[in-house]
Amino acid sequence: MRIAYSTNAYTRYELATACDRIAALGFDGLEILCDRPHWFPGETTMAEADQLRARLLELGLSVSNLNANTANGFFDPPPPETVFEPSLSSADPERRRWRLNYSIEALRLAARVGARNISITSGRPESGGTPRQGIELFVDSLKRLCDAAEPMGVRVGVEYEPGLLVECASELAEVIDRVGSALLGANLDIGHSWLAREEPATVAALLNRRVWNVHIEDIAAYKHFHLVPGEGDLPIELWLDALSEAGFGGLHTVELYTYAEAPDEAGRSAIAYLRRIAAQRAKAAGR
Repeated sequence: MRIAYSTNAYTRYELATACDRIAALGFDGLEILCDRPHWFPGETTMAEADQLRARLLELGLSVSNLNANTANGFFDPPPPETVFEPSLSSADPERRRWRLNYSIEALRLAARVGARNISITSGRPESGGTPRQGIELFVDSLKRLCDAAEPMGVRVGVEYEPGLLVECASELAEVIDRVGSALLGANLDIGHSWLAREEPATVAALLNRRVWNVHIEDIAAYKHFHLVPGEGDLPIELWLDALSEAGFGGLHTVELYTYAEAPDEAGRSAIAYLRRIAAQRAKAAGR
């Protein structure tokens, strides 16, 4: 089991510092936040991507994903909480076009830094007018995004989340089917799936080997707050088993943006817990 840590836990640090700290904690890789204060697609240069790729090679870190789920840097001043706008399902054509271009720039950065995928979100249910209208706009945007991704060979993972336009695995599976691109899949956040009361095996079957990246955190009492793995109620081992059986072989990305005040401490506890249960699973399997 290879484990990465999302830099969105380090929003009080520059990206280079976050990379150094994540390497020092013993992670195998990292996920790069594509929003301020880290990379902002359209402003981050290819030279900066080249420089970071060289540094990650020195640190022995792989890139699990480019997290383009949010674009809070679009707003000045930034909103007090994530609003998931501008979105790929926005009824405003200018905002929708801006988000599409932003996502395409994220694809270019991913290709340059050696990441196999980016993640995006669907926006809120009211972004496109009605949810039905929003889905139509989202599907159209995804077709355009996947067309742009094709020559780069970078995959697009949609992260579903309770309260967003696409909020469960069955809805995402329908979107994937409608778009019809081999590059479109899931950025599966197991906490979001747990909040949707989904069964791990059911999700694995629905997404049918289309999971490009996995976000791991814990959840307590069905409250949407990312906790350090091992500190909540989420059956993480069941998820690891289901993903393994479904053929997922990528990095498992710890996502703890809720610990911006203590990202090192949270990351240290998370990797210790996940290494421990990985060792237990390997022993049980006779490996």
